Amino acid sequence: MLEEIRQQPAALERTLRSELNRIERFRRALEVRRPRLILIAARGTSDNAARFGRYLFAIATGIPVALAAPSVLTLYGAKLDFRDVLAIAISQSGESTDVNAVLERARAEGAITAGITNEPKSTLVHLAEFPFVVRAGREQSVAATKTYTGQLLMLYLFAYALGGRIRLDDLRRLPEWANRALRLESEAAAVCERYRFMDHAVVVGRGLNYSNAFEFSLKLMETTYVVAERFSTADFLHGPIAMVERAFPVFLFAPPGVTWPSVREMLGKLRHLRADTLLITDRSNAEARATGTRALTIPAKLSARGIEPEDLYTPIPYIIPAQLFAAHLAEEKGLNPDQPRTISKVTRTM
Repeated sequence: MLEEIRQQPAALERTLRSELNRIERFRRALEVRRPRLILIAARGTSDNAARFGRYLFAIATGIPVALAAPSVLTLYGAKLDFRDVLAIAISQSGESTDVNAVLERARAEGAITAGITNEPKSTLVHLAEFPFVVRAGREQSVAATKTYTGQLLMLYLFAYALGGRIRLDDLRRLPEWANRALRLESEAAAVCERYRFMDHAVVVGRGLNYSNAFEFSLKLMETTYVVAERFSTADFLHGPIAMVERAFPVFLFAPPGVTWPSVREMLGKLRHLRADTLLITDRSNAEARATGTRALTIPAKLSARGIEPEDLYTPIPYIIPAQLFAAHLAEEKGLNPDQPRTISKVTRTM
């Protein structure tokens, strides 16, 4: 897992270089058939990437986005109206049975279909009208890391193809930003020592980093067996904050921009409750660093003049300190993050 986390800058650069020509062809096709709705089908870590896509596409393109519930088709046999729909399937292996079933049905009913996978010879590649491959290389660890960030990169490219406010020159900076995030490894390893006996936690993120709250909590659950709940700051204040008491661990993604005020408010409440809080942020958010809260701060400014919203490109570099934390916490607990109990790399459900 640690080795694959460290491979992410190269994997991102390789994916961007290899898939850009296909994205340009996809862009031209979408100019002719602009969708009225985007439907994304995925499971597990890929479903967390899909949550990012839901926010990104709506913010950058103005097109409504929905996350598919595969059982609506596979178990209930419902007939959906796929006219003028862009259906996207995301699967690390390309062999998720129910995700592929959604894509197959959507294409049969006239949808534009696209797939994102890490396996160029998978079933998903053959089912999608427009298949795209994350060039991460074979992932050996059961806990997905480099395929998740590769999927996020592909979703940025999809937003670009849909005419969204995404600049390719900014995307080309992501491998370097990911490399900057990797510099936090020793710091993440050191801070996780205080959480060795943690068995419950909460992870909070909002907007474009809401997906990272889900992904970080998933990594904690599958590699360290910590019961990690995940919330947006808004949902957390609507009741779940009642579980927080002195020394209760809360992890927060704290980018600059429109989501920061709600995170700042949350920090004030957590400080009053004497919770054990840890921020993931970067040098762009000077106010977060000035709070004195324990933080993993990426040594780079990820927001620059002309980038709107300010947190647009934070999700990929922000998840890397969380991945490092989970991997090192597993080792601190004497666990093997590469082979979590009872789960396997490919899961097939219907």
